[in-house]
Amino acid sequence: MKRFPLLVLILLITSNALFGQKKYEIRTVAFYNLENLFDTENDTLINDEASPIMEIKEGREAIYEKKLNNMAKVISEIGIAESKNSPVMLGVAEVENKKVLEDLISTDYLKDRNYEIIHYDSPDLRGIDVAFLYQPNYFKPTNSETFELKLWDEEGKRIFTRDQLLVSGYLDDELVHVIVNHWPSRRGGEEKSRHKREKAAYLNTQIIAKVRENDPNAKIIIMGDFNDDPTNSSFKTVLKTKSRKADVKEGDIYNPTEDMFRRGQNTLVYRDNINLFDQIMFTSPLLASKKDYSTYKMYKVIIFNPQYLTTQTGKYKGYPHRSFAGSNFINGYSDHYPVYMYLLRDKK
Repeated sequence: MKRFPLLVLILLITSNALFGQKKYEIRTVAFYNLENLFDTENDTLINDEASPIMEIKEGREAIYEKKLNNMAKVISEIGIAESKNSPVMLGVAEVENKKVLEDLISTDYLKDRNYEIIHYDSPDLRGIDVAFLYQPNYFKPTNSETFELKLWDEEGKRIFTRDQLLVSGYLDDELVHVIVNHWPSRRGGEEKSRHKREKAAYLNTQIIAKVRENDPNAKIIIMGDFNDDPTNSSFKTVLKTKSRKADVKEGDIYNPTEDMFRRGQNTLVYRDNINLFDQIMFTSPLLASKKDYSTYKMYKVIIFNPQYLTTQTGKYKGYPHRSFAGSNFINGYSDHYPVYMYLLRDKK
């Protein structure tokens, strides 16, 4: 009987060793707000003059190159610890046009990843768009389209904002769908602007319904800078997101970032208040049941915030180390941290 605990220990060690030998395919899926990634040319069709880089009078081209390399460095490191690769699918926001994305993926940090681009010009007055980057060795798109968010102000004038981008395709041999978002800001205050983001959330429900017409059990990933926290009404009332795995039923949307937010994690800081506006959530078929990874399932969602992405001293200590302070380039990265998800399945 005295030897029984030792036997149990041996069995546990053997079991763990066998489990540790199991092989998985790991893919990183991410979202990153690139904070005013504008080129140096004046586009007369949009208000790009309001972007910080256009207000810089000297050395603009060198600053643009530095900004590109800073963004590319971050992207190249997201998820590398587990998947040994940068994101195979990456949603981005606050990009001016396709050209800046072409310049981004041509940097030394990213050129070997062979990223391809899905981008549409949006009606946003500043000209900032969402877009989707992917590595064609792992993801093969079959369809992409944008959905216009139509809003009006109190005087009945159209509010022009970002489209929502839907990309469908095969991650390896599995069909997945990704919705990339950049919802209306909180300008004027959270309460006054709330209805805009609730309408953005409703548009997401329409996109999801459209996807499910052809793929009833669709694996849908919803990502973006939502300008809302996971506990706001746009998520809890409109999208009806769930924060606990045990509460997720067929057809539900699981939002792991809600629990992260309740535990004090954040992707940005504004006036000393923390927010988790950058989120990744997904429909129930991507949630592993009893650790079944026979097809791609969510392993975990993480905020990418290594030390160099955070301001270390001064008034904004603890804030994300952004690129611009007013019209001054401060050699940072973004005012948002990226968020990413590991998808895992048994190695075939």
